[in-house]
Amino acid sequence: MADIKKTLTLRHLRGTPTLHVQHVRKGKVAHEGVAQSFWYHPLTAVLSEVPVGDQELPLLFHVPTADFQDLAVQATVTYRIAEPRVAATRIDFGIDPDGGTWRGRPIDQLAGLLVATAQQHAFALVARLTLRDALAGGVEPLCERITEGLDNDERLAETGIQIVGVRVTALEPEKEVARALQTGTREALQQEADKATFERRALAVERERAIAENELQTKIELAKRDEQLVVQQGLNERRKVEDQA
Repeated sequence: MADIKKTLTLRHLRGTPTLHVQHVRKGKVAHEGVAQSFWYHPLTAVLSEVPVGDQELPLLFHVPTADFQDLAVQATVTYRIAEPRVAATRIDFGIDPDGGTWRGRPIDQLAGLLVATAQQHAFALVARLTLRDALAGGVEPLCERITEGLDNDERLAETGIQIVGVRVTALEPEKEVARALQTGTREALQQEADKATFERRALAVERERAIAENELQTKIELAKRDEQLVVQQGLNERRKVEDQA
């Protein structure tokens, strides 16, 4: 908020580089812009103060999925009032000339507009998806849809609002549903692990059988060679005896 100093009959306003101040006196603009500093009379001054710096708006809302499940969306919208003079004609940013506080709640009004618009576009996307598909798709599709919807919203444009960025940080189903999904996932993972263990054991058994068969085949081959050697030695001995006779 701007800093306001008081004298007996006059007030002095000193703004900041992120505040757009408009001072209207007798229906005419006397001062306007950011970083303004001026004297004014509180009985004749109409003041408005519009923040023009980037604003962070956290969002938390619920949308239903195609299979009638509740999905909580956590996001953050960064926006700025790019046209403060226009915004001041659509939303009441008027401040008390004596204290410098807003007469209404313009930021809350603007936040409500952004939340409702973001929720509308999130609903349009999630309502076509089952809970599993929405969770499997992650935050990126929803972030893109909300960003596109806010960028193209006519009311926001007519209010002078510019969207700087949108971040969707979490998609959360109800606790009971989340536990059920986690249980199913754990069971599926355990089945995959058991299958992998069984396949490894079967492969090890197959390798052991192949090794045993190779060893047996080697022993048979060696036994045949030993038998052939004995037969050959017997023939050689017989020839020697015949030659000597």
